Amino acid sequence: MKVQAMETSSKQLGNKRKLVGFVVSDKCEKTIVVTVETLIKHPHLKKYIKRKKKFMAHDPENQCSIGDKVQIIEHRPISARKKWHLNKVIEKAV
Repeated sequence: MKVQAMETSSKQLGNKRKLVGFVVSDKCEKTIVVTVETLIKHPHLKKYIKRKKKFMAHDPENQCSIGDKVQIIEHRPISARKKWHLNKVIEKAV
């Protein structure tokens, strides 16, 4: 019984969503705002359209600055709007 419970919990840890985007704001303490672009296919026109969405992510060490390319991962809610956590900095801004 306990082995099965541990296996299911480890599987759930691997199902967190990961998104890649660019930092557009780092004004808040330990928080960054990341813009993520996705491509969706229009149902009638059959062409791809860019969609942008902003996510607030937790940056505990304040290591990101505006323009950095980062990967964020789903996390438990930290505040009312902050439900993502900084996973890694892919590319620093010049």
